[in-house]
Amino acid sequence: MSRILAIDIGGTKIEAGIVTTEGTIVRRARVPSTDPLDAEELFARVASVAAEVRDDGEPEVACGVGCGGPMRRGGTAVSPLNIAVWRDFPLQERLREETGLVTHIDNDAKALALAEGWLGAAVGVSDYLAMVVSTGVGGGIVLGGRLLDGADGNAGHIGHVVVEPDGFELPGHTRGVLEAEASGTAIAARLGIPAAQAPEAERRRVGTVVGRAVGSVANLLDLKLAVVAGSVALGFGDVFLRAAQAEVDRVATLQHSSGTRIVAAALGADGPLVGAAAVGLRGIGQDVGGL
Repeated sequence: MSRILAIDIGGTKIEAGIVTTEGTIVRRARVPSTDPLDAEELFARVASVAAEVRDDGEPEVACGVGCGGPMRRGGTAVSPLNIAVWRDFPLQERLREETGLVTHIDNDAKALALAEGWLGAAVGVSDYLAMVVSTGVGGGIVLGGRLLDGADGNAGHIGHVVVEPDGFELPGHTRGVLEAEASGTAIAARLGIPAAQAPEAERRRVGTVVGRAVGSVANLLDLKLAVVAGSVALGFGDVFLRAAQAEVDRVATLQHSSGTRIVAAALGADGPLVGAAAVGLRGIGQDVGGL
């Protein structure tokens, strides 16, 4: 059975795994991505965790990566907003040199969209939004059974939709965008405590602004499903989801958007690695649920 080297790179952790072409994770390891001294130290962490999961000597057919954005198409240069030391970092070339594998890179939320359409909550659905609400907020959009890329590969950046025009001004962000209102980084900055310790009222507020963005996207793009993952969304649980659904119901009232649902990602903690593997498989022309 063929295998993919899958790597997920986010604002708080880097995770690597070996994933079969059927989507089964057979090995995994992680390291923190916080507070690197410079770009090279962070890349060394990526290389180290990738080497750790490859130490059984079995070959992989490709490397697939989900990474925070924005980036240039294919990850030829990445500038994740929540990883300050990487600005126009040539991730694809460096990983190809490091691993010896053909390497395909996409936004981590677009990777989630592939994963959930392949094996998760959006199987059989041709039009949906996938979101990661975590250290940052990202999105991936599938319309007509096709993952949208955009001119430079960054389509779906729902974290930069304004949901509170007079809202919080997170450094590096336009005031009131969803990422400045709902991300773990923003919650910690506003409350002075880690997002995981947020009280119930804050969890409802975050659910509400996420639902506002989802309802607006449903109105715009004629879709009826949003799948949400990430440490904030999944960690806040039912309180978050109920508030989000109530706001979706309030906002998405057009004939084509009424009834839009927001649901938790079915793959849970496996989603990032399955998504990264899907990016790699898609890159080499193998099927991932028809997407």
